[in-house]
Amino acid sequence: MGDDSARQGETASDEEWRSKLTDEEYRILREAGTEAPFSGEYVDHKADGSYACAGCGAELFDSDTKFDSGCGWPSFYDTDDDRIETRLDTSNGMRRTEVLCANCGGHLGHVFDDGPEPTGKRYCINSVALEFDDE
Repeated sequence: MGDDSARQGETASDEEWRSKLTDEEYRILREAGTEAPFSGEYVDHKADGSYACAGCGAELFDSDTKFDSGCGWPSFYDTDDDRIETRLDTSNGMRRTEVLCANCGGHLGHVFDDGPEPTGKRYCINSVALEFDDE
């Protein structure tokens, strides 16, 4: 992950993002890439804490909402609406809802309507787009 000077929200230029993020973080967060299923460090992660955006450090998900969806990416059933933004994604011949960090606009993954109660949502998020805080 980049250092704290990358935590500039959407005001950071492409050059600044490239200098602060690893190649893989840049591909996922800034180019809407996807990591291979079951390859991310947080797929089976079960510790208590919170998950933040790897680009800007904004808190996104609480470990209490993480669940094993079997899809190959970390999955959460809830987040505060002010922490994320969503938009229609029609790439790759599909119709999905993309999830972005509300603070920096970084691509996180997608949300689906096949999650558990109480929300029925499954936020399917790339591990590379996250950093974990156990405090």
